Parts: sequence; structure tokens; C-alpha cells
Amino acid sequence: MPDNGVNTSRRRFLTGAATVIGGVGAGFVAVPFLSSFQPSARAQAAGAPVEVDVSKLAPGQMVTVEWRGKPVYVVHRTPAMLESLPGQDGHLRDPQSKESIQPEDARNEARAVKPEYLIVVGICTHLGCAPTYRPDVAPADLGAEWKGGFFCPCHGSRFDMAGRVYKSVPAPTNLEVPPYTYLSDTVVLIGAEEGAAS
Repeated sequence: MPDNGVNTSRRRFLTGAATVIGGVGAGFVAVPFLSSFQPSARAQAAGAPVEVDVSKLAPGQMVTVEWRGKPVYVVHRTPAMLESLPGQDGHLRDPQSKESIQPEDARNEARAVKPEYLIVVGICTHLGCAPTYRPDVAPADLGAEWKGGFFCPCHGSRFDMAGRVYKSVPAPTNLEVPPYTYLSDTVVLIGAEEGAAS
């Protein structure tokens, strides 16, 4: 077959060059598309551990921080609040927290690594409402037996000062205790298990 003056080596070179340039161009187009599958910096930060300086909390005070898009309550419990915990067992659904989500080092009556600081996810275990912090003892709307704790305004679930759920309310389990560790005596890292922080 005659080549009719066609330079086949040049044709191969141009075909190869066009293929390479086309491949590079396709790569440039694909990079933004593929990187869109990566989580955004905001989404990555939402799951990152959160530091809380508990030295700024006065006894009886609560602060709310956000971790993984959830409110986390940090309460500096008073000695009176801690003394009320043992007397609640008969009114609670799961006083030993056997059916609740919490780290092993918080599996105790206070549900905390350090008893004076309660750290719980502020989401009712019934339908996900945010319980209100009610440290007042025996208020008229909650009754004479109320020793302080958390009250869910959506459906009336009640939790004591350790986040343990009362019997005969809609919430099935205690408030969740997130993983956390102390970086120092006064700084807590919420979202990191003991030994995970460097």
C-alpha cells in the first residue's frame, strides 16, 4: 500500500503527543471531581477533639461545647450534688450504667473520671431533644423529690446529676458520656480516649 507522501513516523508522534496531552487534561479535570469526595475542613474539624478549660467553671456551673455537631455539657458539681447521687438509685432505671454508652474509666456512680466534673452529651436518649440543666433542688414544677439534674422539656424525661435516667420516663438509657481525657488538672480533651492524647 503506497504511503502517498504521508510521514507515518510524524503521524505516530502527533498521535502519541495528543494522547499524552489529552491524558494530562483529563487528570486536571478529574482532580477537583475526585477531591470533592474528601470531607471538607469543616467536616474534619467537626469530628476533632475539643479542649475545655474546667478551671473557669464555678461549682454548680455548666458550660456547653460542641463536639461532632452535638452539644456536650460540662458541669462542675458541688459537694452537695455529689452527695445526692447514692440516694437516687431506687428511682433510676439504670443506676449502675450497665446499659449506657460511656468510657470504662467513667463507669462509676459519678459517671466521671474526676467526680466533680460531669461530661455528658446533651441529647435526650428518647428522641434527641436537648435536656435543660436544672440544678435547683425541689422546684415547684419538678417536685419535692427532685435533687437536681437534667429535664427534657419535649417529653418529660428526667436525669439525675450523673446523667442517669429516672424510671417511668420515655428516655430508655442514661445520657451518653463521650470519650475524654485530662491533658492537665484543669484541661479536658473531649473526643479522645485515655492515652490517646500526646
